[in-house]
Amino acid sequence: MFYFNIFLALMSLSVVTILGGCTPAGLATGAGATAGVAAAREGGIKSSLTDARINADISDRWFKYDLNTFAKLNITVNQGRVLLTGVVQDPQDRVEAVRLAWQAEGVKQLINEIRIADSEGLKGYLKDTWVSAQIRTSLTFDRDVQSLNFSVDTVQGVVYLMGVAQNQSELDRVKAIARSTSNVDQVVSYIKIAGPKDS
Repeated sequence: MFYFNIFLALMSLSVVTILGGCTPAGLATGAGATAGVAAAREGGIKSSLTDARINADISDRWFKYDLNTFAKLNITVNQGRVLLTGVVQDPQDRVEAVRLAWQAEGVKQLINEIRIADSEGLKGYLKDTWVSAQIRTSLTFDRDVQSLNFSVDTVQGVVYLMGVAQNQSELDRVKAIARSTSNVDQVVSYIKIAGPKDS
């Protein structure tokens, strides 16, 4: 029941965000698409719901601690592995962000890529957003890549990849696409290769 409630909340949020004031038929289509995306991802719906709950839990802890401190940080969760990225100016904020993230139930591994540096402001944010969008688009239209299994986050020209590749060839392909994108200074991969389906 718990997973079902989270699933309904996720579908509602996705539908409201994507479709806004569309027709009932459009809303039903959007909900089905959201479920389809979760099912298609490596690990299936249950894993996707658990990851969404972990993400929400960490976000809530950060919000309650100090929203302004962590507003520029990102959380990526894949099968219980949590990747934290972004920039803070105070080293203590980095420590606190990690401490709070570890408190979320279900975290199996925490990868801390939060950088201590000066913010590049809106211009830097837009540039990083453009880079991530270009990589996601390239992955989506590459027939040799199951793009739903990968996430992309860019911070000050450094691209962080996370997800599950079906084999070494797909992993290499994803990294190559990221490296060949304009304005990418470095690619950091936390992609793992899928194990046997029965394990």
